[in-house]
Amino acid sequence: MALTLLRHTAPEVARGTCYGRTDLALAESFERDAEAVLRAIAKPSHLLTSPLARCRRLAEHIGAHLSLEPIRASDWIEMDFGAWEGTPWDAIPRHELDAWADDFHDFAGHGGESVAMLERRICAALEATPEGALVVTHAGCIKAACAILGVADGWQTQTPFGGMVRLP
Repeated sequence: MALTLLRHTAPEVARGTCYGRTDLALAESFERDAEAVLRAIAKPSHLLTSPLARCRRLAEHIGAHLSLEPIRASDWIEMDFGAWEGTPWDAIPRHELDAWADDFHDFAGHGGESVAMLERRICAALEATPEGALVVTHAGCIKAACAILGVADGWQTQTPFGGMVRLP
C-alpha cells in the first residue's frame, strides 16, 4: 500500500493549545506554505482530505494545481480531545494528563476519543485509501498510521506542518 500522508499547514492557534477536532483557520503563511508543499509532491492517483478546514483548504489548493478533485474522507479527521479541546496543555489538570500517560492506549477521560479508538478508525482509513493516494490529514492520524504499520517511529513520529510521510 503505497501512499503519502501530508500534514496540513500551520493553523492560526496559540502555541501550546490542545486541539484535535477544533476547526481552525490557517495561518497567514498559508499561500507560501502551500506553494512549498506543491514543489515537494508528485501527482498522486487520488487526493483525500480530512473534513476539517485546515486540511480541506490545502487539499483544494493542491487539487486545483494538479487537476484532482479532493475527496473528503471522515476517517482521516484528527483525534477528538473532548473537554481538552482549545485548552492550553499546561492548563489541563496534571492528574488528567497523568491518567492518560498511565493508560495511553485506552484513556478517554476527557470525553473524546481514546488512542485505541483513533487506531481503529485509522485502520479502516488505511484499508479504504486507494493505492498511490495523497491524504491531507493531521499529526495524530499520521502517528497512528505509522504505529499500525510499524514504520517510522510509530507514535513518536514527528511531522512538521506541511510535512509528509510516505508509507510503503
